[in-house]
Amino acid sequence: MNEERRRTIIREIDYWQKNKLLPDQYCDFLMNLYKTDEEIGRPSSGWAGRAVSVVNGASGKQWLLAFGIFSVICLVILYFSVFHPVLQTALTLFAVVLLLYFGLKRRRASEPVGLTLIGLGMLTLLVAGIVMLQLHGLDTPMWTALFLTGCGLFWIVFGIAARFPVLHYVGWLAIFLVYAMLLARVGGHPKWYEVQLFWLPASFVFGWFSWFVHRWSKPSSAVLFAAAATLWFMPELYAAFLMGQPPWIQLALIAKIAIGGSLIFALRKQWTVWVA
Repeated sequence: MNEERRRTIIREIDYWQKNKLLPDQYCDFLMNLYKTDEEIGRPSSGWAGRAVSVVNGASGKQWLLAFGIFSVICLVILYFSVFHPVLQTALTLFAVVLLLYFGLKRRRASEPVGLTLIGLGMLTLLVAGIVMLQLHGLDTPMWTALFLTGCGLFWIVFGIAARFPVLHYVGWLAIFLVYAMLLARVGGHPKWYEVQLFWLPASFVFGWFSWFVHRWSKPSSAVLFAAAATLWFMPELYAAFLMGQPPWIQLALIAKIAIGGSLIFALRKQWTVWVA
């Protein structure tokens, strides 16, 4: 329809409504026929539009329930430190299980929303656990290492079972972090070649496992390949953060990039089959 004609019709309908020539519901119906979504104020079909639709369609009871849940969450966070350790643990597990349950359930309809809820559940587990260790004087290297190891193993298992490769990879990163903490405590002042020996054998082991499991699970194979690549550069990261950046880091990093790039290029027909 011609734009000028459409606007003329809209002005006529508006005139009818103002002068009560037609009932309001008829005028509103006609307006909806000729006005665009922007003129009506109808929300778009994106995230914001759906959110506005939910907010506009919520009843008073739903608003009251939402504010009640939000208030309870705020109270739990504010007074978490004064709760009994058993109650703290129970609340943490309840929140984590609830987020994981809704994440898995919601993932069937919306992958991003489901993965976000799962990620929030794992983040809740990590943050609440660290806070509890600090509150009860257990933030020692031993307890921190045990907690991170438990989190890492849980993330690995859950990531594999839920087909969430990023979580699977983060679990291995947690294990690597614990290993680095242990090396920093017992390793003393190792030579450059000793630092390489701490990590490089594990890189080759993970690379072999990446090849070994690719016939059963390509996502797990890709995660193990990424973990192997991470371990390849871990000696330099370890030296940079825990050894005061010794002078050999730059040379070792350049050599690693050259060797690693050459290996990836030479074996590209093999490893691409493992991960793709």
